[in-house]
Amino acid sequence: MLSLTLLIGSIAAPMAVAKNGDTHITSVGSVQTIDCNNATLFVNGSANVITALGSCWAVTIQGSGNMVIADNVVNDITVYGFNQTALFKTGDPALIDRGRELGMTNRLDRVPA
Repeated sequence: MLSLTLLIGSIAAPMAVAKNGDTHITSVGSVQTIDCNNATLFVNGSANVITALGSCWAVTIQGSGNMVIADNVVNDITVYGFNQTALFKTGDPALIDRGRELGMTNRLDRVPA
């Protein structure tokens, strides 16, 4: 009976834990302020306004009409979709606009700190 209990315990649902403290926001119309915690911020949805404090390793936005304002982005900002706005105050991230590659309009830009 003990081996059956161990077997059942080993096939339990896996824990859903973000790697390295990454933040995942999946919503519509959310307004949030988060601490990036030197990890990646993922925003997926529509009409979200996210203020990311501290330093983000990277920012990835998918959907439409989202806005992310980050204090600092280290590695990259990648945007999919259309009508996305990604603003950062400091850092020198690679700006990757997958939407623009398909003819959609997005804004990725540095703003004054």
